[in-house]
Amino acid sequence: MIEAVVFDLDGVLLDSEQVWDAVRERLVHERGGRWHGQAQADMMGMSSVEWSRYMHDELGLTEPPEEISAEVVHRMLASYRERLPLIEGAADAVERLAARWPLGLASSSNREVIDAALETGGLASLFRVTVSSEEVERGKPAPDVYLEAASRLGVTVERCAAVEDSRNGIGSARAAGMRVIALPNAHYPPGAGALAEADVVLDSLAALTADVVEPG
Repeated sequence: MIEAVVFDLDGVLLDSEQVWDAVRERLVHERGGRWHGQAQADMMGMSSVEWSRYMHDELGLTEPPEEISAEVVHRMLASYRERLPLIEGAADAVERLAARWPLGLASSSNREVIDAALETGGLASLFRVTVSSEEVERGKPAPDVYLEAASRLGVTVERCAAVEDSRNGIGSARAAGMRVIALPNAHYPPGAGALAEADVVLDSLAALTADVVEPG
């Protein structure tokens, strides 16, 4: 029996993975770092502590990781103020499931970015809890962020469903022990191996219904 649903943010509700990618790549080029083609995939799912350290250690930025993180967040917030990339059908899907279950959000985004996105998108009141991976020890694919979301919701992980889009996100929710609903990201597909770990794979948020979350 499902007692709560936990959403990812980037790639599930927001078409934002490429925004993060562009912001970080631009910053690396501006600061004389060494961007490479694997960087985006490496950082997907990392917490802000992890990806800012990666940008310092692996991509050659000389600023301390906390300054790198703050600058990326500043640019992401500016981008969201200009245009929030809310995926079509996201608000309807959240409202549909919130009518039946308490909702959580487990995201790799920084706390300020999560709060700004949900407020701007008019979704904040629909989530009982939100967790940023910077608030736990490890980012995705470790299960920490999903375990924390379930704990804050007061629901055992076996009675939670997770909605994810990426390889690391699917792995994180699966490692936590949740029912995993995959919505593959078209820009950064998770691959067949990751999708095989999901309990169900959907092609759009419109297909995310109560019957899918908890089949009769």
